[in-house]
Parts: sequence; structure tokens; C-alpha cells
Amino acid sequence: MPKRQERWTKHDRFLGCLLGGAVGDALGAPVEFMKRPEIQRRFGPDGIATYAPAYGGVGMITDDTQMTLFTAEGLLRAWVRGYVKGITTYSGVTAHAYLRWLQTQGERPTCDGLSVNDETGWLFGQKALHSRRAPGMTCLSALKAMTYFGEPAQNESKGCGGVMRVAPVGLFASRLPQEFSPENTFRLGVELAALTHGHPTGTLTAGVFALVILALANGATVLDAAKASERILEQQTGHEKTMQAMNQAESLAQSKLPRDAAIAQLGEGWVADEALAISLYCALVARNFRDGIVLAVNHDGDSDSTGSITGNLLGTMYGSKAIPQEWLAPLELRDVIVEVADDLYAFPEWEFEKHEEQILRKYPGF
Repeated sequence: MPKRQERWTKHDRFLGCLLGGAVGDALGAPVEFMKRPEIQRRFGPDGIATYAPAYGGVGMITDDTQMTLFTAEGLLRAWVRGYVKGITTYSGVTAHAYLRWLQTQGERPTCDGLSVNDETGWLFGQKALHSRRAPGMTCLSALKAMTYFGEPAQNESKGCGGVMRVAPVGLFASRLPQEFSPENTFRLGVELAALTHGHPTGTLTAGVFALVILALANGATVLDAAKASERILEQQTGHEKTMQAMNQAESLAQSKLPRDAAIAQLGEGWVADEALAISLYCALVARNFRDGIVLAVNHDGDSDSTGSITGNLLGTMYGSKAIPQEWLAPLELRDVIVEVADDLYAFPEWEFEKHEEQILRKYPGF
């Protein structure tokens, strides 16, 4: 592949990842707490396949996409800090980003050193993000209890709130291959999930997801990406539940079991390993982006999170051009999502000598 085409393709995967995740999130939002038979009664035998009203509109995102955007912002601000000051901490600066998200939800952090001022950056200034969209109670409580930037959560939660937000880790790592080996990418995904979720299943699953996104961004297939992540996962203490869920998803994808029955075997997606397994299954069996997302949201359980994770996977694999326009056109915060994806791709080539003031205004390094 010519170098220019390769760059365009990779950039489009970044767009596909974040836009695809938001689309899956928005499609699943109206049915998040519904059982599959209830979804079918309301939307027909094939279930929901077009946006329905939620949170006062159509195409509205939830906390999944909100936190994904703040993950991306945290990573970029950490990199800026490292570039300008020569020292940084990705988990600490991203924890600071999550505390800004906490404020958008109308909550106040315990952690000293966070205040609303002119240095909060560009993302916090997006007024549409200051809206409560059924945020996970574990994320809220853990962030409110955080006493210093980067403090791991003191709980035993394995909910999916840690995994659903870390796709930007894989994208970010793919642009810094000398700094982020697969092992380092996995570790960063784990560390960011550990800010709110204390159970190994809740954190290791996030490491897997970050690593799968990294591999997809670099052109791997979903199955190859999953297998590569499993080789690192199996070396971790407490990996058994996540590994079992992934193996089951891969096995069911090769079976002739009806797809709705296969997803029912994998769970409902409220916990991290189930959410990843459902999303992995949907990505493996999907005929195209639309097919995979519709499949991912029409089940009992956490439809917006499985829709979001599946959208990240398929969007990275297929690129943004595969996302149906009728889903993109009304998508809330579409321009903001595109700008964040553009920045995640472009940041290694930012010209600080020419644009330092503009960069620091948008992504202050703390």
C-alpha cells in the first residue's frame, strides 16, 4: 500500500473507532434497560435498527462516549505535559480528565487541585457534554472518593464502566510505537480502568480491549487481534474470567447457534468480561458495520455499552466510510468526536514551535 494511502486508511480507522463507538452507544441508549422481547414488541421482530428518542433527542450519546472522549483528552494532555515539561504520568493526567467529566455530571470531587477555571481546556467547554446520561454509579463513587490523581479505586467492582471507555488507549498507542509496546498498551488500559474498578476482571478486560484496538488500528483482523491480546492476558494474575469469556465468544462465533441465543449465553454485558465477549462475538460474526451494531444492541442488558464497544471494534476495522450516513447525520457531538479523533491521529506531528499557545490552550498539560 502506498504510504499516502496507508496514512489515509489509518486516519479513517481512528475516525471509524470513535464515531462507530458513539453510533453504537446512541443506537443502544433507548433500549439499555429493556429485555429483548420488550425491544421486539416496541420496534418489531428485528428489534431496534434506527435511532429512537432518548435523553430528549435522537442520536444522543451516553456516559460511554462522554468518558471515551475524556480518556482521549487525558492521554493527549499527558503527552503535551511530557513534551513541554519532560515528565508526565498517563494515569494521573487521565484521572484528572475523569474528574472533569465528573464535574460535567453535576458532582464534586474530593481530590485537591481541581477547580473550574480558564485552564480546564477545550473539551470541558463543550456545553453538550454537561448532561447526565445514566452514568455508572461505580465510576461516580470511585472518582468522588479519589484523593490524588491516579489513585486506584478501592472497590471490587468488575462492571463494564472501565472497559467501555478505553478505546482511545489503543489508538494513542498506535501513534507512539516506540513508547508503547503491546505490553505497555495493555498495562495502560488496565491502569485507567483501575481508577474506578478494583476487580481484576474489570481491569484486565480493559487491557485486552485497548490492545485489540491497537492491533485493529494497525490492520489486524478481529480474531488475530483477540488472539494476540490473549497471549498477554494469560500472563496476568486473575485472568481466568476474562479469558473464559473471550474463548466462549470465539467458539460461539464458529458455531451454528442462532445469534440471539449465542449472545444470551455470553450474558447481558453489565460486567466487563460479558460486555467484551458480546462485543467480540458481534464483531466476529458481523456481515458489515450495520449488521454488527444492530446485533450488539438487541439483547437483554447493557445495550449502549455493548453497542459502543462493538462500534469501536468494527469502526476501527472498517473505517468511518462504513458507518451508515443516517446514523452519522443526527449523531450528537459528531463534530467534537471527529475533532478528537483527528487530534489522536495528528498529535505526534504537532508543530509546537509554531502553535504552542494554541495547543496548550486546547490541551493544557495537567
